[in-house]
Amino acid sequence: MIFLYIWAGPHHLHYTALPDWAQTLGMVFSVMLWMPSWGGMINGIMTLSGAWDKLRTDPVLRFLVTSVAFYGMSTFEGPVMSIKPVNALSHYTDWTIGHVHSGALGWVAFVSFGAMYYLFPRLWGREGLHSLRLVAVHYWIATIGIVLYITAMWVSGIMQGLMWRSYDELGFLQYSFAETVDAMHPFYVIRALGGLCFLVGALVMVLNLWRTVRGPASAARPALEAAE
Repeated sequence: MIFLYIWAGPHHLHYTALPDWAQTLGMVFSVMLWMPSWGGMINGIMTLSGAWDKLRTDPVLRFLVTSVAFYGMSTFEGPVMSIKPVNALSHYTDWTIGHVHSGALGWVAFVSFGAMYYLFPRLWGREGLHSLRLVAVHYWIATIGIVLYITAMWVSGIMQGLMWRSYDELGFLQYSFAETVDAMHPFYVIRALGGLCFLVGALVMVLNLWRTVRGPASAARPALEAAE
């Protein structure tokens, strides 16, 4: 993973002053990253094989499994966007923003949320979380927020790229920069709504973890401290 990733960076610099061979090298290594990335993703999801019923009863586990799914999606989309003909449309558009946030919010944030829900009761010696219902509320609000955010950016970015490369019969650009920004306005409203949902979910988590820390200690905790 490390060896491949260090050569993938040039895919961010297609159609710039970077030498063409370096751009092609970045594209090739980005496509090669599909294999180890999806190997990790499939391994993570199939670890639950035969125990899928736990997703109905353990909302913390939903965060961890969903994060792996978002990881698989973003590591599929990244290599696709590194291919030069695709990148010619996506470069500098909101599509890239949607791609990055599917990884940042869906993968990194969700696995962090799941880890905190797992660790807090153990670090503070509590029986369990204050409320599993609040964990489920957080999960669904945040998931809806992410879906609104990234889909709005996907649609906005593709539309943006198509408008930028649209010419009239005389060979002039068909749309001005201001017109492209105006066309993206509804999608930015949806993006803001999605981000707000994600933030509300995070605040629900903070409340739940705070109530967990302030709650009664586990019965095993005093015995452990006495033994020490």
